[in-house]
Amino acid sequence: MQKGDPRIIRAWTMYDWANSAYSLTITSAIFPIYYAAISIVDGFDKVADRFGVPADSMQSYALSVGFLIVALIAPILSGIADSRGNKLAYLKGFCYLGAASCMGLFFFTFDHLVFGLVLFMLACVGFSGSLIFYDAFLPEIAEPADHDKVSARGYIMGYVGSVLLLIINLIMVQSPQLLGIDRLAQWMGGMDPGGLAARLSFLSVGLWWALWAQIPFAALPKRTRTITNGEVNVWVSGYRELRKVWRQLGGTVRLKRYLAAFFVFNMGIQTVMYLAVAFATREIKQLDAFGNAVPIGADALIISILVIQLVAAFGAWIFTRLSGRFGNLMALGIGVTIWVGICIGAYFTHWTTEFYVLAAFVGLVMGGCQSLSRSTYAKFLPDTEDHASYFSFYDVSYYMGTVFGTLAYGLVNQITGDLRNTVIAIGSFFVIGLLLLLRVPARERTLVA
Repeated sequence: MQKGDPRIIRAWTMYDWANSAYSLTITSAIFPIYYAAISIVDGFDKVADRFGVPADSMQSYALSVGFLIVALIAPILSGIADSRGNKLAYLKGFCYLGAASCMGLFFFTFDHLVFGLVLFMLACVGFSGSLIFYDAFLPEIAEPADHDKVSARGYIMGYVGSVLLLIINLIMVQSPQLLGIDRLAQWMGGMDPGGLAARLSFLSVGLWWALWAQIPFAALPKRTRTITNGEVNVWVSGYRELRKVWRQLGGTVRLKRYLAAFFVFNMGIQTVMYLAVAFATREIKQLDAFGNAVPIGADALIISILVIQLVAAFGAWIFTRLSGRFGNLMALGIGVTIWVGICIGAYFTHWTTEFYVLAAFVGLVMGGCQSLSRSTYAKFLPDTEDHASYFSFYDVSYYMGTVFGTLAYGLVNQITGDLRNTVIAIGSFFVIGLLLLLRVPARERTLVA
């Protein structure tokens, strides 16, 4: 496969268009609002009453388990992909697992809470597992000088595509009568039209994800070069490759220090992405028609999420320009510094208007930092064809960081009983990550054994 083929690059970015519907609708928008609606009624936490764990902590623990599963199986998956050269087959398998799990959330109610959270967890596994193979295609389809641009292009496609579907879902939830959902709810036994619309949005995410993914599936090569020869035990080869990468990292300075910094600040980014709406539903207030302070409404939450997504597309472009001018490390340092300021602001944010401003800043750095993190790692890789194993190591770091971040969120909330304390924990991740990032040298230095 020739690098730099515009057709293949366009097709590759369409997987971001396809799967970002999950990360927006399921993890950030409709699902957290729906989950809060069925688990907490008039301030009474039904989940804590039944299971002894706060609803917010239960959601974060489900995410932690999902990401832990991905982190554990990632080396096996990369070993299979490297030895068989069939990244695309596994990309498809995880895509369909995630899409089917999203569609299964149509049946999620409080009476089937565990069932719904298991599907929520499996959707996370499908999404995250597919990214292992999706990211591993980047060094194979683009030259190193183009990694920033191509990576950012993928994120921009994801933000635009996910916003389009979210707008459709928003119309479904806010005005179910426009699409006849109210009549369907009545025919199905007098269901709440808003609740049915939310469940139909889960169904739409699965369909959107699986159908749009056919474009990259048709263009990306079914087979890539295999790295190993002969008979290979694929169940352990991935872990051996992980150990090999770990040993190789021990002889470098830049890549090793960068991964340490990434591991920590990514804990904060992923926790904000997955649990910001849960925080807002409890802590952010707005004034009703009578001037009384009430919890933020679903419409205001979705508007803030749309602001994040739209600004994020612009942010990915801005940070690409910053990296071109100042270098990747400086651009990431600017982004992480802004994240520290966001956490300070979040601790003192109580009202919807303030939350909108905060959302705009989150969008600005969210897309830029994610895009640059991926492309910076690709740039810092040694001269190797073993891309899947190196990206497996990156993804294990990514997912284990997310496990610790979401777990810390749940534990701090459960122990202290105050969600605002979770902001302090998240802010500390960014401060430590920034300090570690400052220790990364601009050029690779190889240590003498």
